[in-house]
Amino acid sequence: MARMYSRKRGKAGSTKPVNKDKPTWVSYKPAEIEALIVKLAKQDMTSSKIGLVLRDSYGIPDVKLVTGKKIVQVLKEKDLARKLPEDITFLIHKHIREMKHFEENKHDMVAKRGLGLTEAKVRRLAKYYKNKGVLPADWKYDKTRAKLLVA
Repeated sequence: MARMYSRKRGKAGSTKPVNKDKPTWVSYKPAEIEALIVKLAKQDMTSSKIGLVLRDSYGIPDVKLVTGKKIVQVLKEKDLARKLPEDITFLIHKHIREMKHFEENKHDMVAKRGLGLTEAKVRRLAKYYKNKGVLPADWKYDKTRAKLLVA
């Protein structure tokens, strides 16, 4: 996929296998995998980090193929899901870092443009999540209170 605000190509990435069957080498049962997800979530890991740990340490390539549920669904069932989705949280963190940089470097106009682009991405993603019902309809992103959202 191409970049949104430049004419460059996107980052290279791996593609998931086409085969949608449960891998034969996975010896874990769905209940054991859910217990692992809960254990890792209690160590304050994000869902993407949990997926990486399960893949690299436990040899589970795709949780959904084995359990039939995504990691976030398992976390919601166990009431361990975060208030904000992970991608919007990371974008807000990035926006906070860019605001801090721009306050220290007032004449950095490239940073000012990046600041505006990141804020636009946060607002666009929030609009998507409001339409999907993940965020409440009255949720609004305010850059002055951004640090409170992710704390």
